[in-house]
Amino acid sequence: MKKTVFCSAAVLLSLLCACKSQYELLLEGNDADAKYDAAFTYFSEGKYSKSSQLFESLSVLTNGTARDDTVQYYWGLSNYRAKDYYTAETNFDRFLSNYPRSPFAESATFLRLDCLYRGTYRYELDQTPTYKCITAINEYLMNHPDSEYRSVCDHMLDDLNERLDHKAYENAYLYYKMEDYLAARVALRNVLKDNADNRYRENILYYTAMASYKYAELSYADKQKERFLVFYDDYYNFIGEYPESSMRGELDRLFKKAKEKY
Repeated sequence: MKKTVFCSAAVLLSLLCACKSQYELLLEGNDADAKYDAAFTYFSEGKYSKSSQLFESLSVLTNGTARDDTVQYYWGLSNYRAKDYYTAETNFDRFLSNYPRSPFAESATFLRLDCLYRGTYRYELDQTPTYKCITAINEYLMNHPDSEYRSVCDHMLDDLNERLDHKAYENAYLYYKMEDYLAARVALRNVLKDNADNRYRENILYYTAMASYKYAELSYADKQKERFLVFYDDYYNFIGEYPESSMRGELDRLFKKAKEKY
């Protein structure tokens, strides 16, 4: 009876092994050469999930050998091609720490930047990843001023800085929408104090003037004259910079209305 059970178990084990695919056997095996060749075959065929797993498994076997930088780089590249940008960024960051002078180093640096860029969020959300990406891009351009990827990096920076400008403007404009006009004027002016070149400058100056007008208009009579003088300053600041603005008409109307009072 025991012999029969043992034979049945052996047959079952044999069948299970037979059912394993060649890929699974490679993944579990320790033949570095076979894994290396198979990983590149899967990579060339566009089967990036499989090549990534093989390169990851292979990295244990090639650690400290001449092949290690190639394996680590293509491990990251496989994840990048598979659109797993979070894991790829980790791969490339580790690769650059281990092999900063590798022939793959510049490419890995740029691909890491691209992963960071793809991991940033819309302007309404947390911009911490945006700041991290901007810092990394600027460091890259400083170290590789003649990079073939410069135009792509410039485009990334432009997009990321636009998000920061947009978020800063919208955060300040929120006070205006809440009808807290004094806080709105302070917040809007602070946006330009922090970054005079904010690309929403025209809107910021417009709503600064609008906020100061509405704050003055809603004030007690004995405070209005003083507060309308602030509006006059904001009005002149706006038309001085944007005399042809499509938003000027409303400010002109309010300026005339205020002048009729004071």
